Amino acid sequence: MASDAGRRQNNPNGGPGGGATSVLLVRHGESAANVAATAAEAAGAEIVDMPLRDADVPLTRTGTDQAEALRRWLDARPAGEYPDSVWASPYLRAAETAGIALGSRPDAAGTKLDERLRDRELGVLDLLTTSGVAARLPVEAARRRRLGKYYYRPPGGESWADVSLRIRSFLPVLDADDCGPNALVVSHDAVILLFRMVCEELAELDALRLARTEPLLNASITRLVRDHRHAPWRVDRYNDVSHLVTAGASVTAHTSAKDADVAAD
Repeated sequence: MASDAGRRQNNPNGGPGGGATSVLLVRHGESAANVAATAAEAAGAEIVDMPLRDADVPLTRTGTDQAEALRRWLDARPAGEYPDSVWASPYLRAAETAGIALGSRPDAAGTKLDERLRDRELGVLDLLTTSGVAARLPVEAARRRRLGKYYYRPPGGESWADVSLRIRSFLPVLDADDCGPNALVVSHDAVILLFRMVCEELAELDALRLARTEPLLNASITRLVRDHRHAPWRVDRYNDVSHLVTAGASVTAHTSAKDADVAAD
């Protein structure tokens, strides 16, 4: 295995920083809430059976296996491609995924938790399924249909546009002199989708179409690249789970309960 120093790619100024030219965007592994929400939607229930707050939901055994598969994939990266700078959502399922995936990294504890990478806040819709919203909050269901997914903000929660603003405030971190060329961000499905929307300047309908046709899989890898820190980002790979298939880990496709209406957009 290459040493951490050997994995770092020096910039023209002689250090590992200089801004990221590659960022790996990884969705967390399968979580207990993913399983509970999928079961509730399938059963036509109105409430997701999950006593924990969203920030405290852990990985399932399958999610842990997926994070281990990600670790093996990262460890096999050639010199100069291993992550130099790492950030994760502070939510437990994302932090656990990052910790397992970077288990071979000497300074894995140096992963930065950033609240701007947390999952979308649901407000009054928290733990409600699509059926639950329609039955218990019909006015909100109608308002969501009228405004559309990108701009609808549930009371006490966030719209996709709000999450996009969080991402815009985070992006300068990837341009900073102390950011290495290879960045890793472990976050959530909506956040990663909106990274693409912001970085590639996708239109609202294009982002909604992408969410509808190719929802992000657990522990999937999306890679954005650019020629230098002032150049535009472009997608190199999206929603890639070949590392899971190679490792024999399960591929899971849980659409978040908050986005269960995505097919209607």
